[in-house]
Amino acid sequence: MSSSVKRDLRDQYSEWHQRVFDASQEHPDEKTPWYDLVQQYLVPVEGQRVLEVSCGRGGFSCLLAARGAVMFGTDFSEAALNIARSRTAAGNRNGSGVRLVQADAHNLPYANESFDIIISCETIEHLLDPLAALKEMARVCRFGGLLYLTTPNYFNAMGLYFLYARLRGRRATPGADQPFDRVFLFTQVRHMLARAGWEISHSDGTVHQFPIMPGHNPVAMRSLDSNRTIRRFLSPFAFHYFLMAKRKKFR
Repeated sequence: MSSSVKRDLRDQYSEWHQRVFDASQEHPDEKTPWYDLVQQYLVPVEGQRVLEVSCGRGGFSCLLAARGAVMFGTDFSEAALNIARSRTAAGNRNGSGVRLVQADAHNLPYANESFDIIISCETIEHLLDPLAALKEMARVCRFGGLLYLTTPNYFNAMGLYFLYARLRGRRATPGADQPFDRVFLFTQVRHMLARAGWEISHSDGTVHQFPIMPGHNPVAMRSLDSNRTIRRFLSPFAFHYFLMAKRKKFR
């Protein structure tokens, strides 16, 4: 990827983050279905070195810092990081321990095996080379360390709607307003993690929704998400797919 392409994409994401923040400045970005799911599986973080890759506007990183994590956050967007820094400075996220750095997920500025836990939520679908980024996350995670990852999944009714929209020449991905977006099936995500040096230990999913009419928001079946047993059974069809994985020993 050329430096000019990187700069263009970085600038576009800065504009996107600023626009989203300006539209709803009080929105707690850590209060999302995927972060709720991560917290259900998250081990105690007190004293642990934790890195959130693409931390966005910093809400979840600050939340974990308040729980005692030695917290690091990176994002491609300087605007997102500026918002995170302002929240930290204002003290309204209890995140004074977060170390925020602008960085490319494909080239993280940390030494090998620097972290105990890596978190990556709704990120790999926006990367030009997601496999390279997953390998980079494995590089900076210690042997036996944990990865918590979520990404949109299209092995469901939303995937059928996506195909329909493509045939009609329309955009229908959840990040259609973002500068760059990919479409994954849950099987592809699992395969990438295995290739990148991760051993999957748990899978789950959240948000089961059905596009009923074009031009209208999908209908969410919240009752499916409230029952953990049913939710895990249906995870391959969930809109947000979750994987918890352990970093394998490199050969």
